[in-house]
Amino acid sequence: MSMLEIIILSLIQGFTEFLPISSSAHLILPSKILGWNDQGLAFDVAVHLGTLLAVMIYFRREVVTLLQAWFGSLAGKHSGESRLAWWIIVGTIPAGLVGLFAKDLIEIYLRSAWVIAATTISFGLLLWWADSHAKQQIDEYKLTLKNAIYIGLAQALALIPGTSRSGITMTAGLMLGMTRESAARFSFLLSIPIIIMSGGYISLGFLDEGVVVNWSEMAYGVVLSFVSAYVCITFFLSVISKMGMLPFVIYRLLLGVGLIIFLTI
Repeated sequence: MSMLEIIILSLIQGFTEFLPISSSAHLILPSKILGWNDQGLAFDVAVHLGTLLAVMIYFRREVVTLLQAWFGSLAGKHSGESRLAWWIIVGTIPAGLVGLFAKDLIEIYLRSAWVIAATTISFGLLLWWADSHAKQQIDEYKLTLKNAIYIGLAQALALIPGTSRSGITMTAGLMLGMTRESAARFSFLLSIPIIIMSGGYISLGFLDEGVVVNWSEMAYGVVLSFVSAYVCITFFLSVISKMGMLPFVIYRLLLGVGLIIFLTI
């Protein structure tokens, strides 16, 4: 890849991973619209590593507290933090299973601009409905096992390009009565294990196949996506309670319609 491609794709990943607009769709679109070569899964792993570092550093206190509470729960010491840690694990399982058994089918049949256009519009409208009807009464510590499974099943849908992992999990959270901020926080914390799992699985495949990796491209991708993702998380959490989801819904609709027009002319 050229340096311009590296910079643009890294910033796209960083700025879109935690917004409800689908980072995977935005990473696929440059190759479809601009005629760039697909950046490949190795670079995707690198930029996802950057966003993983961003969310873990931003929520470093919460991550340490949740880990300590989870280990404590194994010894019989239960708390709101340990319960939340278990719900994050439970919410990760559906996407992990679907990714493991349906990965090849998704890559072959669903990694297309038409699918992105359809999911961008449809799940954008669902996000608008959930936000406009949200009760905004509970936070992430009041979730139940049933709620965690529900959000986890929603996260599994995000394997379809254009759905948006953060968007669909926030949608599910809002439908369950969560506040916007708590739905966003739970979505961000839920991203940590799924990024680790998917990145680790793909990386093991590279080792088995002996794939040659351009480490300088990977390094630029990690750094740029980390910085942009950290900025994005900080901004999003500071404005979401007042701004709501409507600006992101409008963006998704414009993107989806624009993509359909591009594909039909």
